Amino acid sequence: MQMLAKVKFAGNSLKVPTGWQQPQGDPVGKQYGDAFPASERSSTPDTAVPPLFQPASMNKYHTDTQKKLNEQFGKFIDDMCSAICSAWSQWQTAASMAGIIVNAITAAGGVMVGPPMTPLIIATAPKTSPMMIKYATAIASTIGTGWLTWQSSIKIPGLPFYPAFAAFPSAMAPPMPNVPVPLIALTQVTTTLGASALKGQMVGQLGDPMAPFHKELFEAISDSFEKCFLIWQPSTMVTNVLGTGPIPTFLPPFVPVGPVVGGIATMAPGGLV
Repeated sequence: MQMLAKVKFAGNSLKVPTGWQQPQGDPVGKQYGDAFPASERSSTPDTAVPPLFQPASMNKYHTDTQKKLNEQFGKFIDDMCSAICSAWSQWQTAASMAGIIVNAITAAGGVMVGPPMTPLIIATAPKTSPMMIKYATAIASTIGTGWLTWQSSIKIPGLPFYPAFAAFPSAMAPPMPNVPVPLIALTQVTTTLGASALKGQMVGQLGDPMAPFHKELFEAISDSFEKCFLIWQPSTMVTNVLGTGPIPTFLPPFVPVGPVVGGIATMAPGGLV
């Protein structure tokens, strides 16, 4: 996520100082050139990859500004992405499901439950300056709200979790784990976790149109988050959903097997792997 965010941010090709133009003509242009020694008129820019900012010129004061902003914004992106990923990992470890209905081989419905993301992100987000706190709070609040909306939309759409429950030789099927499926196979609404929606919400949460480079920063974080989410969905498996239920038609020796009817299933924390 860190590198994805940096590449997205660098794609803006932001030059600093913002809006600077080389003085031209006499006497202004000559005065500007004479104001700096040769060592300051031509200096080496930051060679970080990818460069988040470009110097407006090779003037030492411009390359110094570039280096400072590259360092500040680069560290913020690294630390913010680490905080998001840490919170994400904690949520995945603690997430559980309940209220799943089992009939024969299929499981349907259910509610996904997990810890709120916002405080988990805030706990390790960068807070070294008042502006960073404002940026981090806007990002954490937006992702946390979007995540909660997505989480509440997750349902199992009648998937064949329990093949053995089609004809089980007992009056009651014991708890049995499901056939693992990717998380993306479950019904879910991901609109609130899209890059465009997240960026807009972050800008609104910040509420400061004069904050430096906030739109580019929020776009980079949102875009990298969405890309990682789209990779995580199909690669994360829903496992250990324990299903059980009665077999009302079981009547040996006349009916030695039967399907589960009106059973239930739950997933304890640790089922998303």
